[in-house]
Amino acid sequence: MKLTLGFSPCPNDTFIFDAMLHGKIDTRGLQFDVVMEDVETLNEWALTGKLHVTKLSYSTLLHTTRHYALLHSGSALGMGVGPLLVAKQPLNPADAANWRIAIPGLHTTANLLLSLALPQAANKTPTLFSDIEQAVLDGNYDAGLIIHEGRFTYAQKGLVKLMDLGDWWEHTVQAAIPLGGIVAKRELGHDVAATIDAVLKDSIAYAWKNYPTLSHYVTDNAQEMQEDVMRQHINLYVNEYTADLGNAGRSAIQTLFAKAQEAGMIDAQPNNIFY
Repeated sequence: MKLTLGFSPCPNDTFIFDAMLHGKIDTRGLQFDVVMEDVETLNEWALTGKLHVTKLSYSTLLHTTRHYALLHSGSALGMGVGPLLVAKQPLNPADAANWRIAIPGLHTTANLLLSLALPQAANKTPTLFSDIEQAVLDGNYDAGLIIHEGRFTYAQKGLVKLMDLGDWWEHTVQAAIPLGGIVAKRELGHDVAATIDAVLKDSIAYAWKNYPTLSHYVTDNAQEMQEDVMRQHINLYVNEYTADLGNAGRSAIQTLFAKAQEAGMIDAQPNNIFY
């Protein structure tokens, strides 16, 4: 069976998918037609059900559970992994309503967290995540919401941290922050979804078994990153929750959804999010 599969070129994604895409493990009869895109493009595609299997933001999952079921493996979730709000110089939070903020997408978990933490900061413009730091440095925006490798590079580029939204979340609710997960179309059925989940789990295990070696698939798709940044990225975003969400991970997801409901972002929490 051939399935369409979407994820980002970021090291954490290429790291976990490498083995299952390149004949390094048994894929149990599954083949994958891969497309790589930035997270917001994947979110928009998920809202229309474009791909059989895709990475998406947990914020987008709120609106797609009718068509997609969450896999237990493959999530980016944990402590100390949240998005950062940065600027060229310190800014007064009392003026947040007037800030021009570049965000990595309306449907990202990063934007959901910003909306929860600073609801008054509503002047937001979706911007390709990799362009946000430079856009702030160029003065096009007062602040930028950065994700992925940006948390490792913003200081070197001369930006300052205004707020760590991951820290805010952890201190507010005492739970890990769910950033993104892997979902499969419900129409594929339980058995196929379970097989995809198992193959992905094996792929993650293979990647860690062979670490610290980084495959060409990881390095070639992160050409603008230094190797130490790639490793920081993988070590932070590929963790115990990635292999299997477990009870703590599932609880953290429900907490995020509950907070979104409390803030009026959704009418009700989705039920039965897993396959």
